Amino acid sequence: MKVCLGGTFNYLHKGHKCLIQKAIEVAGKNGSVFIGLTTKNLIKNKKGLKPFDYRKKDIEQYLLAKGYLDFTTIKPINNKYGPTLDEDFDVIIVSPETIGTAQEINKKREKKEKRPLKIIQIPFALAKDGKPISSTRIANNEIDEEGNVLGKD
Repeated sequence: MKVCLGGTFNYLHKGHKCLIQKAIEVAGKNGSVFIGLTTKNLIKNKKGLKPFDYRKKDIEQYLLAKGYLDFTTIKPINNKYGPTLDEDFDVIIVSPETIGTAQEINKKREKKEKRPLKIIQIPFALAKDGKPISSTRIANNEIDEEGNVLGKD
């Protein structure tokens, strides 16, 4: 099974790890996982965006620690579709934030007479305050990568 997902991964947090974990699970032992990592060109106004190489290394270290690095590919993407319009993936893993993009991908694939991707949406990982974990909240020092609320005793 060929599985794909994409994102900025500015702070590799619990929600990102859930996406990656689901992709690994769906791909299975003989499958492969493609992670599209957004470039600066795609993200114009992201506050505190870390360099591409730093974000890629963060993901690679996580994959290595989990034993997933050998069947995972991380490549830059310069638009929200990445290689999904042309390559033969089976499944795309998304969050509620990116479900719309996955649906757009399938419409565009249909026009190209390609089979649609199976869309698997996982829920947001929630911080201890019940709100979604996000890189923006981490950058604003509201929470840490695991969803612990900061600055509250």
